[in-house]
Amino acid sequence: MFSLLVPFAAGLVALPLAYLAWVALSTDKKTNAAIQENLNRRLPAHAIEESPEEGLFLRLGKKITPAGYVRRLDKLLSMAGRPANIPLGRVLAAKPAMAVVGFAVGIFLSSASPSPILKLLGLFVLGFGYFIPDLLLMSKGQERQKAIQLELPNTLDQMLIAVDAGLGFEGAMARAGETGKGPLAEELVRTLQDMQVGRSRRESYLALTERTNVPELRSFVQAVVQADAYGIAISGVLRVQAKVMRVKRRQRAEEKAMKLPVSVLFPLLFFIFPVLFIAILGPAVISSIETFSGQ
Repeated sequence: MFSLLVPFAAGLVALPLAYLAWVALSTDKKTNAAIQENLNRRLPAHAIEESPEEGLFLRLGKKITPAGYVRRLDKLLSMAGRPANIPLGRVLAAKPAMAVVGFAVGIFLSSASPSPILKLLGLFVLGFGYFIPDLLLMSKGQERQKAIQLELPNTLDQMLIAVDAGLGFEGAMARAGETGKGPLAEELVRTLQDMQVGRSRRESYLALTERTNVPELRSFVQAVVQADAYGIAISGVLRVQAKVMRVKRRQRAEEKAMKLPVSVLFPLLFFIFPVLFIAILGPAVISSIETFSGQ
């Protein structure tokens, strides 16, 4: 019993420490004036890559992180919406910092007891600390993709109404982006900004699918690209896609409703039924024990 309580207590200590360290590293301490100054100032590429103001953990993170893994982190940041307070450099700096925290906890666990289980737990905490930024980015990205999936049917209905009222497709996108408040509205605005800086419509639409991971949005973008390539009326495409999205939303709701009894089954068996049995059969069992003990 003691051998199980020690790793559990160590995990309760390590996780809050790692989370506090991640929060401290991901906090944006720069003011808006400094950000605006950096945006207006043009630096050469080598000055940005080899800036002497880089911290120790950032330089260490750039050295030990492979280029393919950096691209994967950049993809996770893109899925998460590229939060302003968590740039790629801060993520690269946070990974070795989390590893150092995990290493300290692992040394503490290894020195606390010579048990091999605790030594293995220390190695696990070391690796877990290094991958905490990845897990946080994946969690944030999944939440964002779910929000986009939920907002898509209503956004398409709004765009269809705007197109039927006489607006063009880009005007309908701009209208949906201005009135919307979720991540899908942000992505629509980003797509329009890509067009404004000179990217073609096809490239801007495909970049939208690369920044998201929603199958419904991907199929909608492919339909729009094909309609633009073959000259199909965009109102008909929007009407069909909006109808399909509504059907899929209803199907997802029905699927969740069908999964609900299975999800409730295990809490019902392990938590509710035992309490009911104790409340109903408890007095009868106690009276029976008293009766037979008296005989």
